[in-house]
Amino acid sequence: MSSADQITPARNTTHIDIHDSTTRKHWADLLQVSDERLRKAVRMVGTRVSSVSAYLAK
Repeated sequence: MSSADQITPARNTTHIDIHDSTTRKHWADLLQVSDERLRKAVRMVGTRVSSVSAYLAK
């Protein structure tokens, strides 16, 4: 698999892959929350970034 075939956190801007630690760290940093808070948000509202962001803004 070439590096062009790999999906990076920056490419997938609609959903959070909560099972990938690099992606999780990317989104936790971007949303300025802890890893645990991000995981809880995903458990509550799913993996869509817009839903997670709205949940965290409450």
